[in-house]
Amino acid sequence: MRRRSHLAVVAAALTLTAAAGLALTGCGSARMAPLHASCTTKGLRWTLTVLKRKPHTEQREARLSIANSGSGPCVFHGFPAFEVHLGKGPESDAQGHGKTLPIDLPRGGTITAPLRYRDCPVGTPPNAAMVTNDLAVVSAPRDYPGRQAVVARDEKGKRLRMTLCANRIWMGPPRESAE
Repeated sequence: MRRRSHLAVVAAALTLTAAAGLALTGCGSARMAPLHASCTTKGLRWTLTVLKRKPHTEQREARLSIANSGSGPCVFHGFPAFEVHLGKGPESDAQGHGKTLPIDLPRGGTITAPLRYRDCPVGTPPNAAMVTNDLAVVSAPRDYPGRQAVVARDEKGKRLRMTLCANRIWMGPPRESAE
């Protein structure tokens, strides 16, 4: 009898520990990520914000915000695809730098990815490497066929034409945000 009561206490302690662990990790943690499907482009809402130009610099910074508008949580793992095209001609695409971790994105949750590109000075004559557009094409990691267009806007929400003087855009790892 004594052995059974000891086993019952151990089982109760393990159950309590597991429940506490689940409460601590929550829905938005990397530990819960294997329980959810990968995020798809159509289940996400994309926002591209070009930040105010810093004086005396060739670089321009932007922020790609990605919100889960799907019916449930999903896992965002890797760098999203990001391209700016000039019609069917030249294009600039983002290249990820740094290490990404899977992000369990709850419904309504948001992540951001920083972007940096070489901005053409005003008055630069058009050349083969110059790409200018107010639209970018984006897709979730591993969901390239599901691409969609997103409008570039300034920090006040006004539509903005991006003018890139290089064929590569630097992209930092996506991170969870409090937006």
